[in-house]
Amino acid sequence: MVQTKDECLNFLSGAREVLDQVSMLEDHEGHLLQETRKLERQVETELKAVADTIRQTIKKRSDEISSSYDKEITKGQEQLKRVRGKREKAKSQGVKERIKEETEELHGNNRELRMQMKALFQQNRIPKFCSTHLYYSLYFPRWFKEILVLLLFLLICFLALPCGVYYLIPQRRPLYLAGIYLLDIIVIGGIYVLIGNKTRMTHAESLKTGRHIMDQIRSNNKKIRVITSTIRKDRNESQYDLEKYDDEIARAEQELAEVAEKKKAALGTFENVTKNILTDEIELNSKVKLDQLKAEYEEKNQELKNVQAQVKEKRLYITDHYSTYLGNEFLDSIKLAELTTIIQNAQASNISEAIEEYKKLPRHRV
Repeated sequence: MVQTKDECLNFLSGAREVLDQVSMLEDHEGHLLQETRKLERQVETELKAVADTIRQTIKKRSDEISSSYDKEITKGQEQLKRVRGKREKAKSQGVKERIKEETEELHGNNRELRMQMKALFQQNRIPKFCSTHLYYSLYFPRWFKEILVLLLFLLICFLALPCGVYYLIPQRRPLYLAGIYLLDIIVIGGIYVLIGNKTRMTHAESLKTGRHIMDQIRSNNKKIRVITSTIRKDRNESQYDLEKYDDEIARAEQELAEVAEKKKAALGTFENVTKNILTDEIELNSKVKLDQLKAEYEEKNQELKNVQAQVKEKRLYITDHYSTYLGNEFLDSIKLAELTTIIQNAQASNISEAIEEYKKLPRHRV
């Protein structure tokens, strides 16, 4: 059926009106979308702030509980350390006293032996150095340690000393080394023999007596070391009167255990009860603001859905009523206005002719 001019104009006017409505709805849709996203971010920010507040508050309260109990535990540990130190000191003193008591006789015997040796050497006018361990190691060695001292003396005097002197000479010759050895033997060996002859030949009996006395002192010292080692290794502490320290240590350990158990119970109560209460309180304090933001978001989101539904409905209406006749190319308000002008100016009698005339216009030619 052929449309009249007025029907064509009404058709184009209706299309422009619907397109303008869609354009307005799309603008409103874009504005609502921005507001919805803004409110959504605000809700997310508020939820994160509430979650952060809950986490920080719970951590702070938990740390405060732990810190309070840890201070008491530290005090208890320091007290326990002091008591154990006192006990160890008392035990050490007891061990020393026991060692002194059980070795007193041997120490006394050693003092008597040294006085005998001193009196013997003074009486026979024996040089004082003859009463030293070094002298007996060099002239009357008997024990392993004394033999080592003698060997060390020989190595130093008859090997290290001449070699050292030889290497200090700028021009080294074998003859010089032989001369150094000869001089070393004459001087040091001569002194060694001279001292030996002077003392051993003159005071042989007294020196032998001194050797016997030193052996007795050595035997006593060995016994003292054995007694000392036995006492230090003895696990029986009953004789040191340490019961009061043991009682105090037991009390301190019991108090520490009780504080640790209280800490565990307090943290358990906090985790199972207090934490939930704090969470509820913080959420309640933020509920009004959060509910308001959520309500605003839901309202804007619903409005957005309604506008989107209207846009969809209008687009489908355009597709059904105008797109099939005009084509997507002319679903534009400006182009529709130009088509309207062409019909009004009698340049075309219908829309199809108006479209052909529109395409002939210079600005629209390809």
